[in-house]
Amino acid sequence: MTTTTTIEHTAQTAQTARTAPPARRDTRRPGPGGRRPLAVSPADAARRRQAHYWFADRLVEVLSGQRPAGWMLRHMSGEATYDRLWQLAARGVLRPPAGRPAPVVKRCDKRAPAPDVLEAFARIASGEALRALAFRLERGLDQRWRCTAVDFTGPSW
Repeated sequence: MTTTTTIEHTAQTAQTARTAPPARRDTRRPGPGGRRPLAVSPADAARRRQAHYWFADRLVEVLSGQRPAGWMLRHMSGEATYDRLWQLAARGVLRPPAGRPAPVVKRCDKRAPAPDVLEAFARIASGEALRALAFRLERGLDQRWRCTAVDFTGPSW
């Protein structure tokens, strides 16, 4: 009798410990450890470490409407620079029309007119269309890069 009681108790405990809803028919479970990081090529990893590429990627996300302008606030220097970014984002200068892929940075080049100053320009692509984005970065006393100017030339998509 004790063995039967123990088996029934174990079965009841297993039923109450279920993590799935009672009507769930899907037997798949997420793997241990949650989400795995995306594989990044060595070239992409090196690119992400360069300040001008890092800023270009983030500016494109804001100007295409994927992120709000406030997302870049702590990376901007001066109210006028942030206001310019906000104006460009509100105009939707890099927001693609329906059916066109999200814009991406194809290439970003820089020049250093002075120590701790970078002037950069990026080629932005959405499908076959290309646009240009220019910005200036300055390294502060805290050794962090901040965007001090941003401009976009050309028609919207």
